[in-house]
Amino acid sequence: MRTFFVIMCIFLGMNFCFGAGELSQQATAFYSDNNFDKTMELLLLINENDRSARDWLLLGNLYDEKGEKSQAIFFYQKALYKDPKYYKANYNTANIYMEQGKFSLAAEYYKKAIKLNQTNPYLYYNLACAYLKMGKNNDAKNALIKSVTLKNTIPEVHYNLAYVYKKLGKQDLAETYLENYNKLTSDY
Repeated sequence: MRTFFVIMCIFLGMNFCFGAGELSQQATAFYSDNNFDKTMELLLLINENDRSARDWLLLGNLYDEKGEKSQAIFFYQKALYKDPKYYKANYNTANIYMEQGKFSLAAEYYKKAIKLNQTNPYLYYNLACAYLKMGKNNDAKNALIKSVTLKNTIPEVHYNLAYVYKKLGKQDLAETYLENYNKLTSDY
């Protein structure tokens, strides 16, 4: 009887034998092991209506890895449709826009991610990077200060604060943050 069940699963397709939750868990495990082909295969077995926001995010990540940025953004938007509070989809969308040099769009999506997760220092750091690319040094400074307030052990935040303060003509503060950066990186 068991053999018959296995053969039927193969014949009918795995999604009839495993629920969306099990397929999603398996896909996540394969993704964690960098087995992207198996991840994709499992995620595509899940009915679109049954995919979780995380499933859509993983699909977006897979397409991003393949260099298919517009398809990745499409899947991130699907994740947000499924769960509007899923900040990672906004964050990943912003990262793609940064790579593409669309800094204003990147900043928009980093701000959306921050509204959903105000305690993640990396969101503020990346927002600051977008502002720097747009020449908005005061906005970058404010985002970096928020980032360093949340976590003061990220060397890149201190380095960029030194850079911003130098651009703003505040050499003393620039030197202080550069010293902080040097202290943090000397431990490596």
